[in-house]
Amino acid sequence: MGFLGAPYRRGGSSAETGFDCSGFVRSIYEQARGLVLPRKASEQAARTAKIDRKDLQPGDLVFFNTMRRAFSHVGIYVGDGKFIHSPRSGARVRVESMHQSYWQKRFNGARRVVAGPTDYSLR
Repeated sequence: MGFLGAPYRRGGSSAETGFDCSGFVRSIYEQARGLVLPRKASEQAARTAKIDRKDLQPGDLVFFNTMRRAFSHVGIYVGDGKFIHSPRSGARVRVESMHQSYWQKRFNGARRVVAGPTDYSLR
């Protein structure tokens, strides 16, 4: 939550210069858990464990189709049907409800980052 209000920046991965959605998720996981996730949202989806929406827990990843392709947007579930993300150009990191019709229509699935020594990066 410390990054709330950070600006959006395509390809961005820092609070100082801004985040895009996957850069935000990658930065949070690297700082909080020491895990290096892949850079793209679709790669993050491919390298994490699929879970059912009803099993979501804070820290799980939620994916959306916002660009007419699966897994084109990612955020971090924070509980109570809400997620934190870096939404789009001109916007800032914020918390939104997954129950909003925009997000409901575009939900692609949920994934869990499995704890352990796994290196998630694609080198």
